[in-house]
Amino acid sequence: MKIRKGDRVQVLSGKDRGKTGTVTRSIPEKGKVIVDGVNIAKKHQKPVSQTNTGGIIDKEMPIPASNVAIVCNSCSKPTRIGYRFEPDGTKVRICRKCEGDLA
Repeated sequence: MKIRKGDRVQVLSGKDRGKTGTVTRSIPEKGKVIVDGVNIAKKHQKPVSQTNTGGIIDKEMPIPASNVAIVCNSCSKPTRIGYRFEPDGTKVRICRKCEGDLA
């Protein structure tokens, strides 16, 4: 999976299409990512102890990684990810549109 934790992504499909956010967690086994502020679900939580109150909380749910596109830092548009090998042998992720590095 090419999307990592900390990447800025834009949602391509679903109820939150067009929203951007940062990947807080990547789940490569399932091919899903959790983006903050996207795909919020209401969860009814029971109080576990005296100090922990229950109630309805907002929880960010995973979305498929194929439904998000990484946003390039230099051209500020959603793009696909490519790879390039540097002369010293390191592998670097690049933007497919502007060939700029995705740090």
